[in-house]
Amino acid sequence: MSDLKKLGLHDLHLSLGGKMVPFAGYEMPVQYPLGVMKEHLHTRTSAGLFDVSHMGQAVVKTNSDWAAIALALETVLPVDVLGLKDGRQRYGLITNAAGGTLDDLMFARRGEDLFIVVNAACKEQDFAIFAEVFRNVGELQIIEDRALLALQGPKAEVALSRLVPAAADMKFMDQGKFDSLFGELWISRSGYSGEDGYEVSVPYAGAEGFARALLDMPEVEAIGLGARDSLRMEAGLPLYGHELTADISPVEAGLEFAIQKVRRTGGAREGGFAGAERILRELNEGPSRRRVGLKPVGSRAPMRDGTSLFDGATQIGVVASGTFGPSVDGPSAMALLPAKYAQIGTEIEADVRGKRMTLAVSPMPFHPTNYKR
Repeated sequence: MSDLKKLGLHDLHLSLGGKMVPFAGYEMPVQYPLGVMKEHLHTRTSAGLFDVSHMGQAVVKTNSDWAAIALALETVLPVDVLGLKDGRQRYGLITNAAGGTLDDLMFARRGEDLFIVVNAACKEQDFAIFAEVFRNVGELQIIEDRALLALQGPKAEVALSRLVPAAADMKFMDQGKFDSLFGELWISRSGYSGEDGYEVSVPYAGAEGFARALLDMPEVEAIGLGARDSLRMEAGLPLYGHELTADISPVEAGLEFAIQKVRRTGGAREGGFAGAERILRELNEGPSRRRVGLKPVGSRAPMRDGTSLFDGATQIGVVASGTFGPSVDGPSAMALLPAKYAQIGTEIEADVRGKRMTLAVSPMPFHPTNYKR
């Protein structure tokens, strides 16, 4: 662990009894004394606080106008950036020349400027891409003096609005700046749990005070990486490096919703992004494989990442992510399978410790989402 980076709130996690593990080059809390299952269920019924400060934050300051920044970003994202309204956030994907995915991210329009949050393991690569993309139209400022905290769950609004009353008026994917006792907060109504909630960028000078103020509330518990993963799995959300890689296209990953009509065949700004030929073809004709949800038939045995999947003697894929879901009281998994196996109800087999287990393709999300539209 000596070579790993520490979060700005590292000492807070230790004081809360956090069990620290390596993750994306950082020491991160995987759980607290409450335990993964109770942390998961607490987030589903109340509110959980996650430290996601390992992720990359950046702001692009324009030296021209929003259109210049937006059109520059559209050269590496198959997404409608230009049409994003002020104060709104959108999900995006960075694609490569082969049509695979280099990372997924969130970006928000703040007047003429752009706020970006990327995955920790990809942030150096992503920031290098953005520095080149925005070289002639804006200044990329990498943010290193702010924590990023996620408050997730049906009581997140109640908790946060005690500190920031205006947060209660936000809708899903709204984003804005708010004054507080802890410094200027950059808040989006979004998250990675399938529940209503917020992600809050807070200056490190006020971050511990902000976190403790939330944790002092009866609704809020500290939540670690273990529950974060089981929550996102139940919500059917992909994780970069698992259901998204440089070989997996956004269409194969089932993320067509992120590619708006204006960027598709016949749209006003059709293509023009890396890998457009493959991605547009897959949108029009269908991909050769699909991300699917899987649940066991007549068994409660969990399917771990890397478990081999079969149709008879033929291996057809591997489990990309698998875990036990406390809210659904059973195991679930996701995998990339040939498209002919993607129909709901299709049965295949998994090799679990040398024994075959029957699985069925299942609808996702495995647990209903609860966003505030």
